[in-house]
Amino acid sequence: MSSIIKTFWVSALVTLITVALVAMNIGLPSLLPLLILIVIEVTFSFDNAVINAKILKKLSPLWQQLFLTVGIVFAIFGMRLVFPVLIVSITSGLGWQKVIDLALNHPHQYSAYLDHAGPSITAFGGAFLLMLSLQFFMEQEKEHHWFRRFEVGLQKFGAFWWVPSLITTGVVAILAFIPANHHDGETLRSGLIGVGSYLFIRGMTVLIGRTTAPKSGIKHYTGWLAFTMFMYLQLLDASLSLDGVLGAFAITGDVILIVAGLGVGAFWVRSLTVFMVRRGTLEAYKLLEHGAHYAIAVLAVSMLLAVVYEVPEAVTGLFGVGLIAGSVVASIQYERQLDQAR
Repeated sequence: MSSIIKTFWVSALVTLITVALVAMNIGLPSLLPLLILIVIEVTFSFDNAVINAKILKKLSPLWQQLFLTVGIVFAIFGMRLVFPVLIVSITSGLGWQKVIDLALNHPHQYSAYLDHAGPSITAFGGAFLLMLSLQFFMEQEKEHHWFRRFEVGLQKFGAFWWVPSLITTGVVAILAFIPANHHDGETLRSGLIGVGSYLFIRGMTVLIGRTTAPKSGIKHYTGWLAFTMFMYLQLLDASLSLDGVLGAFAITGDVILIVAGLGVGAFWVRSLTVFMVRRGTLEAYKLLEHGAHYAIAVLAVSMLLAVVYEVPEAVTGLFGVGLIAGSVVASIQYERQLDQAR
């Protein structure tokens, strides 16, 4: 209990303060959409927490603390406030001040501009996340399998580093040129940027890892390698949050309320990540990581399909939650089989 309180007390305090501020400044009726946004962010971002935990456990306690403090600034203000404003400014040709004015004073117009930028946003995020999931399932060092025949088949391609990017580029190209897609240029351009961004970040991580690998006996990464992984976590969080930022306007048009709700949810997700690292959740549930990557693959596909056909966010989110829950059950059964084999 003490470890739970130690990990989640900041998130609980931020939640109480945010609820109080929203009630006083926006009004009591705004608390319902605020709570809905928080719940959606936490529930549908569990896969984010699982993936983050895999990386975060490699970092020192200092960098883990930075993930909760400095990193949350990136998550709240960078991804959920500055990034949408930047996208609207680029795609509409409007200046920063005009976009900020629209966001604060004309939320419906701002939402329309953001919706217009949707194909570019979802193509980028979908390509980046598809690369992430394919890279995981093709990883040759992976010892455990959930759907063994399928995963072992994919793993055979792990010797060829270019296969995930080739598959993702092919998917993006097909979606870009089908007749039903009226945003072919945006789809192709943003999708290729997503592929390139993932390759750049992964390449930097591998390069720095080879030159600054931890010495024998040191468990955690430090220095430039830790910084690179820290920045990778921010980009990963951004990609996994893209659909949530767009979908939040279906609940409320108030930008401040959206930032507050999704921001509080981000606090809980990051605290959950640290909790899983400290409790060794990924070691205890060996297939949980598989469930998270399957959920990310579903999210990636739904984001890419969104340039042609809008997949309801609730369907994608519930599908992801179901996959993660299934991986927990499969992990328990898997451990029993290992115990019997011993």
